[in-house]
Amino acid sequence: MNGTVLGVVAALASAFCWATATILVKVGMRSKSPVAVNVIRLYLVSLMYLTVLIPTGRVMEIINSSLLYLAVAFISAQFGFVIGDYFYFNALHRMGVSRTVPITSTYPLWTVLWASIFLGRRIGLEVYLGALLIVLAIIIVRKAEEEEHADPRGFIYALLAPVSWSIAITMMDWLTGHFNSLTLAGLRMFSGAIGVSVFLPAYKDEILNTNLRELAVLAGAAFSGLFLGQFLFVYSTQSVGSQVSAPVSAINPLLTSLMAVIFLKETPNRRIFEGLALAIVGILLVSMG
Repeated sequence: MNGTVLGVVAALASAFCWATATILVKVGMRSKSPVAVNVIRLYLVSLMYLTVLIPTGRVMEIINSSLLYLAVAFISAQFGFVIGDYFYFNALHRMGVSRTVPITSTYPLWTVLWASIFLGRRIGLEVYLGALLIVLAIIIVRKAEEEEHADPRGFIYALLAPVSWSIAITMMDWLTGHFNSLTLAGLRMFSGAIGVSVFLPAYKDEILNTNLRELAVLAGAAFSGLFLGQFLFVYSTQSVGSQVSAPVSAINPLLTSLMAVIFLKETPNRRIFEGLALAIVGILLVSMG
């Protein structure tokens, strides 16, 4: 199996991991605020990465890195796991999974745009057609949510999350030329954990009151989404570039929406699934461009 095929397979696997993590996060937020959930999972996944990076000597790769690379990794993590996930978790909390993911699935469009502007990647005609379909998908989903009187603030959060993620992915793409995949994934998690610590004073009591069941659910979300899912995505980006890894992994919303209907018993909405289908076709066109 050549590097390109492995990169695409890794992106698909990361999408499945993220879908599983989203369901677990939604379950975890039944008794916890979005911010507390994010703090707990970033601390847990940082411990997971330490157990792997210390025995393999990868921690020294981080320690010996230039300040520029460390700064870029830190900023990337804030856009990805602190700012972007703050918007995402609040959207999930306010609108539910199946109504959030068709909107947040638009991050590949932004990623391709940034990759073109800042990394010199080519944009073809397919990208513009894909962008049109994605915009139409968002309009359809929004109309469906208006009919259901969904929280408008949740919709804004869902729009902002993919923009923030795409900035993080573009910066990570640049860093893949300077770090091993596992090291980079771990570095970004450590950076995210440091950044999210700003919320500790306000949420300390809520975090300390986490019971074993909640801890187990969030540990599963951390392992699936941030440990395994992020490692696979970093590997994919290193192999084929963010202009391919981001669109391929964007099959995630389809998997997530189906899981939400099956496991969370969310009521399916025909127009939302129509919008989801349009978004996925648009994403595929973006990946071809």
